[in-house]
Amino acid sequence: MPDTKVSETASAFALMNRRSLVTRAGSVAFGAATAALLAGCGGGNSSSKTAGNMDQSILNAAATAEALATVMYYNIINVPGSIYQTGAISSNAPDKAYLVAGYEQELSHYNFLVAHGGKPLATTFYFPTNMFTDPQTTVNTLVTLEDAFIAAYLIGVRDFSSTALKVIAGQIMGVEAEHRALARVITNDLNLTSVSGLAGAEGVAAPGATANNLAYERTFSTALPDISHVVTALGPFVTPGSTGFAATAYPLSVANGAAPSAGQTMVTLAGTTP
Repeated sequence: MPDTKVSETASAFALMNRRSLVTRAGSVAFGAATAALLAGCGGGNSSSKTAGNMDQSILNAAATAEALATVMYYNIINVPGSIYQTGAISSNAPDKAYLVAGYEQELSHYNFLVAHGGKPLATTFYFPTNMFTDPQTTVNTLVTLEDAFIAAYLIGVRDFSSTALKVIAGQIMGVEAEHRALARVITNDLNLTSVSGLAGAEGVAAPGATANNLAYERTFSTALPDISHVVTALGPFVTPGSTGFAATAYPLSVANGAAPSAGQTMVTLAGTTP
């Protein structure tokens, strides 16, 4: 299957199909930042079949993913001209609540993982050109990253060494799946006809939309078979100058523990799960 050509104006990461994701994951173009990510995640092969206990590697990767997700949701809410600040979503109260809840949940996940030994491999992130202000780029990136996060936690369910960690991975994976579904709702509310994740473009108008026909979350076992592949796939988000990505750096320190938006009521979250 040929690689998908990345649009110059849309998300360089979100529009890649599985084959192109694998190709980029094997590239050395990400440089030192990605090499450091892999080093912190236990090297280039993290399969439980070959590398033994992978708990720390998975915790580190998950903490990195949650840091990235926290920064993403925070800036969707706060960047001037973002889909949250302007356009159709500005008058859609449920969609705004979904995004605020997403921010709070990802931050909760991050804090939980760090408190239990996870060490984020990066805390400053970069995003595709037009992210936050262009609706299609924003929802494509959001769904693509949620695809990767779901796959990462499914890997955790498979590769964590203890039942307790497997249960936590399953709990968080369920929330990430909710985020993906709500991102599709937001896409439809923005009057967009489709969204592109790791599986390519999907329709979003109910009831015949593609993702509505899924009985199981995708594992992306070809593109993301192990946790090191997930980490490498995040390379463009931590590497300045990645193709199709803007130069603006977004640090976790700004998003960590800050109010989501001026005048926005915080969503009350249940305290029974991470």
